[in-house]
Amino acid sequence: MERATEIQLANELLELHARKSAFLNEAATTSPVEIYFDPERFKAERDSILRTAPQPIVHSSELPEPGSFLRRDFAGLPVLFTRDADGAAHAFLNVCRHRGTRLVDDQNGCKQRFSCPYHAWTWNNRGELVGVPHEKQGFPELDRGAMGLKRLGSVEKYGWIWAWASGEEAPNVDDYLAGLAGDLERFDAGQYQLVHMDEEVCSANWKILVEGGIEAYHFRVAHRDTIAPHFLDNLSSYESFGPHMRSIMAKRSLAELPEQPVDDWRLRDHAQVLYSIFPINQFLVQSDHFAWIQLEPISATSTRIRLSTLAPSDRVESDDDMAHWAKNHAITSKTLAEDFDIGESIQAGLESGANEHLNFGRFEGALADFNRHVDSRLNGG
Repeated sequence: MERATEIQLANELLELHARKSAFLNEAATTSPVEIYFDPERFKAERDSILRTAPQPIVHSSELPEPGSFLRRDFAGLPVLFTRDADGAAHAFLNVCRHRGTRLVDDQNGCKQRFSCPYHAWTWNNRGELVGVPHEKQGFPELDRGAMGLKRLGSVEKYGWIWAWASGEEAPNVDDYLAGLAGDLERFDAGQYQLVHMDEEVCSANWKILVEGGIEAYHFRVAHRDTIAPHFLDNLSSYESFGPHMRSIMAKRSLAELPEQPVDDWRLRDHAQVLYSIFPINQFLVQSDHFAWIQLEPISATSTRIRLSTLAPSDRVESDDDMAHWAKNHAITSKTLAEDFDIGESIQAGLESGANEHLNFGRFEGALADFNRHVDSRLNGG
């Protein structure tokens, strides 16, 4: 973020702390419980939101060299990401164009060509069909040019490969980020490397998991044995950029900033800065690295979670560095596991009839804003 913004945000939190006030919206709000378990609602979200929003699906370091490939599910679609000989990244549906089986079974690796395990039709890493056994006899009129792998629109920018399922053209990421592009550019994530990744499936609706990450009201209780001692109670702020958010979670050391020269202030040393890229990605910026929380909604009541730690590329060589990142990843993983356990607990109680809606306090305004954007997208906004 810009230096002036960094100082402004720190002063905003310091003023709230001095007044012993949380960051407050005008009114408390509610959210109907059925939106978290209705299968028809989930299908509408998948079709109208998850498949139309450009998303950072793969970090550039996951395709480190020409020939690299990676397969990943995205919005219910099987996707193959490749890097060609010129270094360009591509995204294709991981589906054979002959009989429709999964083309690539390996999770990742380095290959120039991909042969279907069923009949050995073969494509290169640009998605071009380059081999068909017994082609002259069986497919004498085959137009290879029309049988390339089905392409998804993608672009490599700000350290990620972004993709969407709305067409083959590259998404306009800057327009979609609605004012956050500058922050991501200054963040310079392309100079980081993915050093750890965990995956798990959580029995909770994806929106519950997003909501759990954008308020600090729960820190003192839910995280009392992990990170709560390091944070000021219920002190955070947020700003919306279209459907996206930048949230600031204040650490206890923030209160010491007035004793230091303003030129020495570095917000990420005294707060966690969370970027929520609507709808399913969050970047948690910490003092010397960042965590990437990526959600893959599977059903109305099930979500796959990928938690990654990314470290500066010039600090991944030594054993000491790698031990440091492993320790930080473990701390983040343990803390988020507390959130995910509570998310599953919430999901388990939704259909009990105990509540007709969930209640969001004035200091949980980010949750209401997030759900407003979900509703707006569902209604064509």
